[in-house]
Amino acid sequence: MLTSHRSVFLACRAVVLMTAATAVWGGAAVAEGKLEARYTVTLAGVPIGKGAWVIDVSDGQYTAAASGMTTGLLRVFASGQGSSASRGQINGTGQLAPTTYASSITSGKWSEEMRITLANGNVKEVSIDPPVTPHPERVPVTDAHRKGVSDPMSAALVAMPGNGSPVSAQACNRRAAVFDGRMRYDLKMAFKRMEVVKADRGYEGETVVCALYFTPLAGYIPNRPAIKYLIEQRDMEVWFAPVAGTRLLVPFRVSIPTPLGVGVLQATQFMTGAQPPRATPTSVRVR
Repeated sequence: MLTSHRSVFLACRAVVLMTAATAVWGGAAVAEGKLEARYTVTLAGVPIGKGAWVIDVSDGQYTAAASGMTTGLLRVFASGQGSSASRGQINGTGQLAPTTYASSITSGKWSEEMRITLANGNVKEVSIDPPVTPHPERVPVTDAHRKGVSDPMSAALVAMPGNGSPVSAQACNRRAAVFDGRMRYDLKMAFKRMEVVKADRGYEGETVVCALYFTPLAGYIPNRPAIKYLIEQRDMEVWFAPVAGTRLLVPFRVSIPTPLGVGVLQATQFMTGAQPPRATPTSVRVR
């Protein structure tokens, strides 16, 4: 049985981080745009959390920030809240290049602060307070595990190259290498189907639904029931919707079966818009 603070921790992370896929950007096709979204989190149909996510893409850079808190029945047992943010650049090869990632989660007297610094896909520095508890069965994280990775927030974004609709089966042809400060894992996707969605506010249209598969590589304890469950799970899904003005796809819905029922993160607001190009300064001759 989970302790109360651990339950809240998982609920907050469901709002803030329950959105991983992969990040491959389509060069100049990414353009400029912004997303302002709000989500609810339910477990077996019972509301347990809510959150917000803002993404801004402009001038060859991106920022993503999310926040969440427990609600409903879970809040009766323990309250909690969390936030997460990532920023980076779109490099010369057209790929997402995160530079910093930070998260903060609080539940009563318990809290956690994390910060990751990256460069060229490699982790340069990690700070976690309190530190990860040593465990003799934890698979060690080596320097090799910190190379060629993305942070969890950046890994939730998918951008499609080309000129056709970005909402296509090809969006699911992805494998993400993720390092979340503790654990190095892979997330692989596979196309399942197309679905039409309608947010309470904002986006109405097609989404591409991808199956999601979890493979831990380091930083985890193999005999933990939750790890075993996720490895064996074959019914996790992520639904991607587009951000106007870009070829960027962002999770609209995520579903993960649990022993207590299906956990679902669902967008209730998905407001997107293209951002106008910024004016290029011109010289003025003074006569």
